[in-house]
Amino acid sequence: MYTETVKNITLSAEEELIERARLRAAREKRTLNAAFRDWLQRYAGSETGRLEYSELMKRLGHVRNTRTFSRDEMNAR
Repeated sequence: MYTETVKNITLSAEEELIERARLRAAREKRTLNAAFRDWLQRYAGSETGRLEYSELMKRLGHVRNTRTFSRDEMNAR
């Protein structure tokens, strides 16, 4: 169940698209509403991630690499 207040919204889409989305959600054993909430979370979070990345790059702007790395070094895990 929800731990915070939720808000209902109305969206419009072609009937066939909605039906295909419902079928996919059913195959994934979830509701279309749950799939939409997951998508909305990713969509809304992507801008936040970009902003956080930009801020990090600004803070690390002084860091400089003084050498090049070999292919093996770059691929080491």
